[in-house]
Amino acid sequence: MSRSNSEADNGQRPLDKHDIAALIARDIPQGSFVNLGIGQPTLVADHLSPDSGVVLHTENGMLHMGPAAHEDHIDPDLTNAGKVPVTELPGAAYFHHADSFAMMRGGHLDICVLGAFQVSARGDLANWHTGAPDAIPAVGGAMDLAIGAKKVFVMMNLFTRDGTPKLVADCTYPLTGLGCVDRVYTDFGVFDITPRGINVRETFGIDEAQLADRLALPLVSE
Repeated sequence: MSRSNSEADNGQRPLDKHDIAALIARDIPQGSFVNLGIGQPTLVADHLSPDSGVVLHTENGMLHMGPAAHEDHIDPDLTNAGKVPVTELPGAAYFHHADSFAMMRGGHLDICVLGAFQVSARGDLANWHTGAPDAIPAVGGAMDLAIGAKKVFVMMNLFTRDGTPKLVADCTYPLTGLGCVDRVYTDFGVFDITPRGINVRETFGIDEAQLADRLALPLVSE
């Protein structure tokens, strides 16, 4: 179902990264096992309600990760995969890096939330390298997560700083995974990748006609 507004802002403006993180947290089913990718996706942890039952996994070897740690709660030995200090929730467990990747590759995660440079209309993901000669590639565990998780959510800005769309017909950057993305959360809208095409679930500060024009992609609504 397409909606032109949101509980976060009534559709009057594009969302910021905290708004997007809150939307993702809202859409994660109760009791899911979830990995949050490095960067903006880690903000989702701060928006999960204590009674959500969601278990956060980090690729550096932890289950039941809590929200980001601040001030006196910071433990330099307790971080997520992006080296951000985090808290632990009751039942937290620690394990070897190899065991963590076995969980990722073995289909034990319900959802992973990843950042992206580009997502194609077919759900192809490019998030580890722009191909620029001076860029530093950083694949990390993204390929394992993209293929191993049951569902892949992407959190990103819809356009680059120069206005170039990041939701595209075909990715031009090196791929992380083929046909792996299920849903894309952005500052201007939320999109499902379906066999029929890109389904617009919600828009923020822009209508579907304007979106289709800026993206130069066919969009569908259900």
